[in-house]
Amino acid sequence: MVDKERVKAAVREILIAIGENPDREGLLETPDRVARMYEEIFAGLHQDPKELVKVFQEENHEEMVLVKDIPLYSVCEHHLLPFVGVAHVVYIPKKGKVMGLSKLARIVDLLAKKPQLQERLSSEVANVIMDTIDPLGVAVVVEAEHLCMTMRGIKKPGSKTVTSALRGIIKTDARTRSEVMSLINRN
Repeated sequence: MVDKERVKAAVREILIAIGENPDREGLLETPDRVARMYEEIFAGLHQDPKELVKVFQEENHEEMVLVKDIPLYSVCEHHLLPFVGVAHVVYIPKKGKVMGLSKLARIVDLLAKKPQLQERLSSEVANVIMDTIDPLGVAVVVEAEHLCMTMRGIKKPGSKTVTSALRGIIKTDARTRSEVMSLINRN
């Protein structure tokens, strides 16, 4: 769990280190607010995403399942600045093992709630699905804007980073992969 007292002390020290007065009216409650925020936005550090999975048996269903535009909010582990975007998650059930649709979004949400890399996030989502329901294939495509690129450094607002993680038949079969990408890119 998040040690809120340590976070509060650290935030107070950061404020002093940047030349601010942590005792001025506008900053008095900032260390506590940041500690509570960290508890919320880093909740993914303390829960196993596999616990979220609910599996249903749907006889003979081996057709693609796609949930598009799942909003995600994470924090880049290199600068501790947010990256914000969407995830598209596709899987092809095997032997009728399907997952609750909301669980796909919950997995994305939970895995995003920790200091993260977008590349790793894409892979972790794909791996959880592969490990829990053993589908024929999985594709996870994440599109996000990174504040470490837009508000500092190169300063290129609006630029998006796109990552993908492909597993099973979606990785090995070009036709299946092409169908997945066309569905993701369809308006």
